[in-house]
Amino acid sequence: MIYYAIDFETANQYQNSACSVGVVRFVDGVEKDSVYSLIRPSKMYFRPDFIDIHGISYDDVRDKPYFPEVWQTIVEPFLERTDDDCVKFVAHNASFDMNVIRACCDYYGMPVPKAKYACSLNVSKKAWGDYECHRLTYLAEQFGIVYDAHNALDDACTCGKIFAMAAEKMSYNLDELFSKCAKSL
Repeated sequence: MIYYAIDFETANQYQNSACSVGVVRFVDGVEKDSVYSLIRPSKMYFRPDFIDIHGISYDDVRDKPYFPEVWQTIVEPFLERTDDDCVKFVAHNASFDMNVIRACCDYYGMPVPKAKYACSLNVSKKAWGDYECHRLTYLAEQFGIVYDAHNALDDACTCGKIFAMAAEKMSYNLDELFSKCAKSL
């Protein structure tokens, strides 16, 4: 099974303010390759507390492409479609990342991509229900995954690994787990 772990960082509280994206291709639960890009947000307002979280500022993105160019020239060409012309995304707290895609597409008048998605946060709660929390940083620590939190590419990679580990823990193959929890974008 091929799935794409995806993560966005935003400049502020508005979901159309994507300032970076990371996408990692997983084949049968194994990381194969990835793409990453900074994104110039629709409005160049960066909340200081968001900068503190991800370290991306106005100066980092002022000369970067807007979402449509990043999506159409970097992300879309990287994605392989399934037989039903769908992309399979996995994200940690997937509603956030899927809402970023929807909000950016809406803002720029782009069609929302045909995709299904699964949430590794929800899956991790089922797989490791006895854990005190299920934040990506906490799960990574529990499993010895070293990564740069709130870097979109590292977050996506870690999320994709957690999804594969959850499938193994729950004795599902990846297709079964994805099918059980997939929603349409």
